[in-house]
Amino acid sequence: MRALTTRRAADVGLSHRLTSAPAYRDEWYDMQYGGCRFWIALRGQIGNDWGACTNVEAAFDEQVRFERDGCEAFAVRDDELFA
Repeated sequence: MRALTTRRAADVGLSHRLTSAPAYRDEWYDMQYGGCRFWIALRGQIGNDWGACTNVEAAFDEQVRFERDGCEAFAVRDDELFA
């Protein structure tokens, strides 16, 4: 299954997961991009907060995302670090 396009991902409500949002689920806290094995931090200082998704199964594959966002295709890093 090919990942959803950016427009399609937004259409189905897959965008930012703000921790302050009323609909934010507690289980999402441990499923943030910075802890995903498919998240690659950008170079330089911006890489402290931003990186690219490299999971072909994810709605945000090949897109730059904020490290605190997440998605349903999250996969825990093997080293258990938060990038």
